[in-house]
Amino acid sequence: MKDMPATPKEMKKVILGAIRGSLLTMGSATKKELSGKLGISFPTIGKFLDAMEKEGELLFVGIDESSGGRRAKRFAYNPEYMLGLAVILEKEDTFYTVYNCQGEVKDQGRLPSALTEDMSAFAERVDDILNAYPRIRSMSVGVPGSVNNGRIIYMPDYDRLQQFELKAYLESRFALPAVVENDMNAAALGYHSKLSGDGRESPVSLVYIYFGQNGPGAGILINGEVVRGSTFFSGEVSFIPQYEDLNFEQALRQAKGPDRSRLGESGVDAVGRLIATCAAIVNPHAVVFCDNEVDEALLTKIEARSAGYIPEEHLPSLVMSEWKRDYLNGLQHLGLSLMISTVGIDESLG
Repeated sequence: MKDMPATPKEMKKVILGAIRGSLLTMGSATKKELSGKLGISFPTIGKFLDAMEKEGELLFVGIDESSGGRRAKRFAYNPEYMLGLAVILEKEDTFYTVYNCQGEVKDQGRLPSALTEDMSAFAERVDDILNAYPRIRSMSVGVPGSVNNGRIIYMPDYDRLQQFELKAYLESRFALPAVVENDMNAAALGYHSKLSGDGRESPVSLVYIYFGQNGPGAGILINGEVVRGSTFFSGEVSFIPQYEDLNFEQALRQAKGPDRSRLGESGVDAVGRLIATCAAIVNPHAVVFCDNEVDEALLTKIEARSAGYIPEEHLPSLVMSEWKRDYLNGLQHLGLSLMISTVGIDESLG
């Protein structure tokens, strides 16, 4: 392993995280297999696995056939050992999911919108969830705005939350590691990780576009990594100038028909210009749309209009996906990464 931390405590967490991640990816492994995969000595791997098995973090799944020596024990990670809490903050309500280390949903529900009520009331409701599921070891929260290291820096229509240190508040209030992410960044990450988890080829670079309740936004992944920008404002496509006196959000607002949740026919040009802009600047493999905002016929029209602004061979694939599912997958991915990398054996059971 490279760039190992200097202190024993930091080193312990890095090794633990590597073992957890490998077991969850591989399904099961022996000490020898983990030692070879991670480049960590066999005795060190054995020491950690023994401690993890004692704490109930590992499941013994059998003994391998002998290859001439002692038969090796095979272990799998206990997915119920730690749980995560993912929370989506939206205009109308708050949606939460409790999940295990394999992403299986243990509980989910809706709460009043934390964006419109006092944050202390939201915290009291989270306390109820944590009391019901004491093995929750991380929180991942998605918000419809720009986030700089856990601080909300831009979220239209919610002035009282501007510059609010949400990550610091959550970690102080609940004594749990927390991550706060922009909704579209989480959706892009979730779409990418879901395809990878299913064994399907995942676009290396993509732009995920949502017209949304709070105005349009986008999540951008380049080489599988979220692009946040120098001031963490990446993806705020509503500000992109498109016409003489209209930006993308204004053009989209004018183009929508009576059904405000779907893109009207006259919005094809505005979206086509946006696709051409993305192709010229980022040149992504794919642009993902929410399946409740477009259909195949509309995507065909958008593609044709985009080709009028940029050579067709440079256009990305236009695809649809389920936004809420991708959003949740992204938050779970972030929460799981936080759990396996920050929780130590001696901390896991409180």
